[in-house]
Amino acid sequence: MSRSVERLLEAQKYAMSIRPKVGGFPVLAEVLRRAGVRTSRWSLPSCYAVYHLEDATVVQAGAPLVSGAQEIPAFDRDALIAALRTDQVGRSSFAEFLESAWKAGVVGYDIDFAARKVIYYGARGESYLEEYPAVELAGAN
Repeated sequence: MSRSVERLLEAQKYAMSIRPKVGGFPVLAEVLRRAGVRTSRWSLPSCYAVYHLEDATVVQAGAPLVSGAQEIPAFDRDALIAALRTDQVGRSSFAEFLESAWKAGVVGYDIDFAARKVIYYGARGESYLEEYPAVELAGAN
């Protein structure tokens, strides 16, 4: 395993250990940013994530949301926002959030950790931009 992969996995593990149930994504994002992750691109429904670190690019495969051929749901901005708000208040797991985003027609999203922005994309070029707040990590310099 390369040092970049180890650094990413260690950061993810640490972030999950300190992540609050409510408002946890900004904590995860800040830990990744401090570990050198600049951007991330998620592809749904395959659940592949590409992380661009300052010195390498790492791919991480998750459990796919679908198998075989399926029609992509129409992009539904309101359903996506509802999925985001449900996740933000701690009423869904990450897997449930991904499923809800997929059902809202999201085929991917990009995270810019420095700008604290996420752009969600539909299959026909639709998009929705969500900003997230800066957080202070306890015990961090």
